[in-house]
Amino acid sequence: MRTGALIAALIATAAAAEPAADRSWPTYHGDMTGRHHSDLTQIDGGNVAALTLAWVYKAQVPAEGFGMKPAIKATPVEQDGVLYFSMPDRVWAVDARTGREIWTYVTKSGTSIGNRGVAVHNGTVYLETPDSHLVALDAATGHEKWRVEIADSRLGYVSTMAPTLMKNHLMVAAGGDSLDLPGYLQARDPETGALQWQWRVTPKPGEKGSETWPDAQSMEHGGGMPWLPGTYDPELNLIYWGTGNPNPVHAGQGRKGDDLFTCSIVALDADTGKLVWYYQVSPHDTHDWDAVQTPVLVDGNFQGKTRKLLMQASRNGYFFVLDRKTGEHLLTEPYANVNWAKGLDAQGRPIPDPDKEPKTNGTLVNPTSGGAVNWPAQAFDPATGLLYVPSAEAYSIYYLTDTSPKPAGFGGRDDMLAFQVAIKAIDYTTGKIRWQHPLSKGVGISPGFGYPGLLSTAGKLVFGGDSDQDLIALDADDGHSVWHVNLGEAVTNAPITYSIGGRQYVVVAAGLDLYGFTLPEKR
Repeated sequence: MRTGALIAALIATAAAAEPAADRSWPTYHGDMTGRHHSDLTQIDGGNVAALTLAWVYKAQVPAEGFGMKPAIKATPVEQDGVLYFSMPDRVWAVDARTGREIWTYVTKSGTSIGNRGVAVHNGTVYLETPDSHLVALDAATGHEKWRVEIADSRLGYVSTMAPTLMKNHLMVAAGGDSLDLPGYLQARDPETGALQWQWRVTPKPGEKGSETWPDAQSMEHGGGMPWLPGTYDPELNLIYWGTGNPNPVHAGQGRKGDDLFTCSIVALDADTGKLVWYYQVSPHDTHDWDAVQTPVLVDGNFQGKTRKLLMQASRNGYFFVLDRKTGEHLLTEPYANVNWAKGLDAQGRPIPDPDKEPKTNGTLVNPTSGGAVNWPAQAFDPATGLLYVPSAEAYSIYYLTDTSPKPAGFGGRDDMLAFQVAIKAIDYTTGKIRWQHPLSKGVGISPGFGYPGLLSTAGKLVFGGDSDQDLIALDADDGHSVWHVNLGEAVTNAPITYSIGGRQYVVVAAGLDLYGFTLPEKR
């Protein structure tokens, strides 16, 4: 450890805080709002420098069987003193106080880029496997209860999403990059896995949205995979989800039109799956900018009026605020450098610049296909009114490689030129960046997306990771660094926090290691 551990050794007794009320982290984002925020205050700016390592759990996985270096990308879930976390084909249960292993579940279903996490409900742990099955495990023992197929992996579907329980519906979805297949979202019975309803991203001929596609063939092969958890408003009984990019990727000549409902935020009736409203953030996407980023729900004042709001800092570099009851557009602002749009239309949607389409001889575009954001969690603090975003400034040369009238799969590519990342704090009432904290030194090529997810707390802290392999804590008001500790490997997931027995813990993964931090006990 660096500075944080040295200070902790000096002031451990003085920094020990008052007991915290017990709080769990029961879902992917902590609750159904998607804020990745905790109201715990035991750890704050005044004592965070005394954080000390409570335990480390080292996950054991074989090197083979993964498409890239194995790492814990999942956001853990904590319930009743137990942490549950996952990787493709694996789930662990460990003691949330000590990091002691309780059980491990292993199956064999294929390889995948990663796994986002699990859901836990009524004594059952739910996992999506790489071969697109939903598996139910006994939370006490890890024994498999049942499994059902949610997509046909022989067609190329791959599942990485964390299942999410909304009301009495277990929400699941399959994914797969460059899949010339329709994406869909499913609600399943949490007791049996039986299908309750399914909503398809790309419409069928005659259905709403079909007029934005040229023909039935393009709709049937249009993609739009929703592969990150959504959010839920129980008062409105609406589920909110972001959808993926259209296919073929990069090559749009065979699917002229807006290509609904890809690259969209949709509101669905929780009990029927019926589409209530939609908002498309990237019409006719040709840059691989899906809009799956979790829609964040906030009840707040906007332009002098109290409203039920939904916001998204989207992969295309724009920040959107909508009325989540009606879908009315309220605000669009860029939060990163963007050069692909000519302006905004009457609905606040970016207007694509034809000169920034992928070309056979290349065209310079910002952001890259990785996006100004990607899958790592954003966080929202209702006290500051700021959305904290792990964001990239990056340029690519986009190439069109398939010029046929009906391309398939990846019809192009982009070659990254430069990459720089920072945590940005966006004021939701204006869309303006209040502050930003660099996570990388200078501008360079990143071997990956280059940033982990974020956690904000009522202790006025934002936790994340930087390019020096540090877990960091920033002041939520102005972004200045208040603590860091080196983990020897880059942070690979979004931190979470919970309290047990009056002690608040911060838990984060780096590679195959899961770390638990807490304040020293009072003496």
